[in-house]
Amino acid sequence: MISKEDCIAMSGLTREEVEAIAEHEHCGEVAAAALGNYLLRNEHGPERIRDIIVDDIRVALHANQVAHAKELFCALRQLLSDYPDVRIVRH
Repeated sequence: MISKEDCIAMSGLTREEVEAIAEHEHCGEVAAAALGNYLLRNEHGPERIRDIIVDDIRVALHANQVAHAKELFCALRQLLSDYPDVRIVRH
């Protein structure tokens, strides 16, 4: 049987990135891992993951959840490190 950890490992994302997707999409980590893997394989998918994490950071800061925002920021830094072509765009 494939475990949740196996699904996350096969997604191409870190656990923190998968957790951010799960939080944003209100789904379980296995579904988030599948979505993340799908996005990574599509044009502009990594940018969509970046936007998901940035949105989660904004929500956490708005709710005064600074510690959680810091965790999400670490996930964002890892994503940007792994996918250097993904740049932050100011809106």
